Amino acid sequence: MSRIGKKPITLPAGVTVSFNDGEVTVKGPKGTLSRYVDKTIGVNIEANTVTLVILDENDKNVQAMHGLYRALIANMVKGVSEGFSRNLVVNGVGYKAAVAGDKLVLNIGYSHPVEVVAPKGITFACPSQTEVVVSGIDKELVGQTAADIKAKRPVEPYHAYGVRYKEETVTLKEGKKAGK
Repeated sequence: MSRIGKKPITLPAGVTVSFNDGEVTVKGPKGTLSRYVDKTIGVNIEANTVTLVILDENDKNVQAMHGLYRALIANMVKGVSEGFSRNLVVNGVGYKAAVAGDKLVLNIGYSHPVEVVAPKGITFACPSQTEVVVSGIDKELVGQTAADIKAKRPVEPYHAYGVRYKEETVTLKEGKKAGK
């Protein structure tokens, strides 16, 4: 059995979970998320805890799905109560970022500004011209949006120009050396 799947999920105040026809719905102060759960996994909801149980012992992949769905539901609970965010850094001469309505406008070395439209449920913030904060309640969507922004200008290894995660370290290559 999955060790992660056996752990109960504690619900914070203001968060409710419901399970109907294979769909788990989590409601909280920041919004509502829902996800379908495989038919081999059952969801038990008690006072302020949620536990997942295996319904079909004969399936080979059921233990992996047990831990997977427990982690996904725990992320949904955390998202509707606290939310998620990813911090990006824009580094380069003349590189900058700004928010215009629901768009993120990036000047990252191209002949034109790059505009990224925020998907539904995602908000952009720029505390400074070189920082971008992507936030929302869906962990998967926040991470994918941040990865899409990062892919607009990958970090080059000689001067570290480009877009990177704030906690990411870039290993710089050694440049050319002058002749003798």
